[in-house]
Amino acid sequence: MPYNILLVDDDINHAHIAQKIIESDGHYKTRLVGSGQEAIDILTSGAVDDIDLVLLDLSMPGVNGIDVLSAVKPVNPDLPIIINSGYDDVDLVAKAMKAGAIDFVRKLDGKDKLCSSIEGALRDHVLQDAMDVLKKSAGRQVSFGDILGTSDAIKEVCALGAKVVDSNIPVLIEGENGCGKELLARSIHFSKQAGKPFIAVNCGAIPDNLVESILFGHEKGAFTGAMFKTYGKFREADGGTIFLDEVGELPPEVQVKLLRVLQDGEIDPVGAAKPIKVNVRVISATNRDLASEVRKGNFREDLYYRLNVFPIYVPALRDRNGDLPMMIEHFMKLFVKSEHKNIKGISKEAEQMLCKYSWPGNIRQLKNTIFRAVVLCEKDMLDAEHFPNFKESEGKVLSSAESDMQIESKAGVNLQNTDGHFKNLSEIERQVIESALKQYNGRMSEVARRLGIGRSTLYRKLESYGVEVSDSIH
Repeated sequence: MPYNILLVDDDINHAHIAQKIIESDGHYKTRLVGSGQEAIDILTSGAVDDIDLVLLDLSMPGVNGIDVLSAVKPVNPDLPIIINSGYDDVDLVAKAMKAGAIDFVRKLDGKDKLCSSIEGALRDHVLQDAMDVLKKSAGRQVSFGDILGTSDAIKEVCALGAKVVDSNIPVLIEGENGCGKELLARSIHFSKQAGKPFIAVNCGAIPDNLVESILFGHEKGAFTGAMFKTYGKFREADGGTIFLDEVGELPPEVQVKLLRVLQDGEIDPVGAAKPIKVNVRVISATNRDLASEVRKGNFREDLYYRLNVFPIYVPALRDRNGDLPMMIEHFMKLFVKSEHKNIKGISKEAEQMLCKYSWPGNIRQLKNTIFRAVVLCEKDMLDAEHFPNFKESEGKVLSSAESDMQIESKAGVNLQNTDGHFKNLSEIERQVIESALKQYNGRMSEVARRLGIGRSTLYRKLESYGVEVSDSIH
């Protein structure tokens, strides 16, 4: 069934263009309204039950986008709202995000950016409904009991996390993407600080020119377009915890300011006359080898040692022996309930197939895989046929090595030199990035997202390879 999207824009011509783009693949239906007040009337009434997402213009006469957010979010806090504006006003965007918008897309950004934002927002929203663990709001309270698994590896993670509950010691959580680093951070916080703020920030998802302002705030008039004062994520987290995910993606100038927070408990808002004291516990996370990044000069050594006081490594799903059957059953029950299905269980063949897979995307990939299977299933049991991506034409499960060989072949990445010896990692990395640029037509945001790195890191790597970043790479 198509998702319903409400387009709110006084520019009817642009709204019709957006409507054609959104409805082009048949997954979405749209409804147009031309004023902020109409949007408020719909989104604060019973009619909101038929709306899955809102694409909202900021600059409208009378009731503007900020007014709509202010009126709607208290009533429907979980409704995903994406800002779609013709103005690239940093301060206004920051104000909209603080008011509850989940993403910002410029009207000039084009089809790919708009569709990607809508797809990501709806995917996250559906998963939120099924699993509160994924909620980004500060109010979601979890404990170590929410971390699934009985393997020795995950027991050790929980034991280490429990040791720092009563301490303010900086914690660095390491592990692959999707392995549950944020859930661990939330468990540490809420085991002791329930009722106090928990602010999660994905450092790799913030444009370089906005990182400092979003983290530390800015004063009115601090730079062109700064029409309002903003407090920043550290002041929002005052008295509680800030979780810095993908901390290795922070630009060098922001790393310096973060070091000061850890050393002195002070932040420097952009344009402020003096620093501001904050009482914030810092938990950071990374999927990268920060020690290696320090050696390469990409991450400050002094900051690394400040963050890495108490490291906790969260194992990949493939290294958690025996946990998969329990997790498969858990996610199946959650999605069966949220999708109102009459599925009783999973066949032995399908379960064995899933347990043999290497899960490079970890828990996040497992959740999405079970979710898709539940939606596909019209029977009372999940079977191998409901997991089509896990089979070759002959019907056998792809091993990790076979999957890697297929990816290598398609991407044109050669792991060995002509003499039969393996290339060094930097050569392989360059090949991967160059192949990704070709596959995604030079779209830097898409390449960075697919490779699991920040845009700023991608630019730095291209510069180190001597690749000129021209207008064709964007």
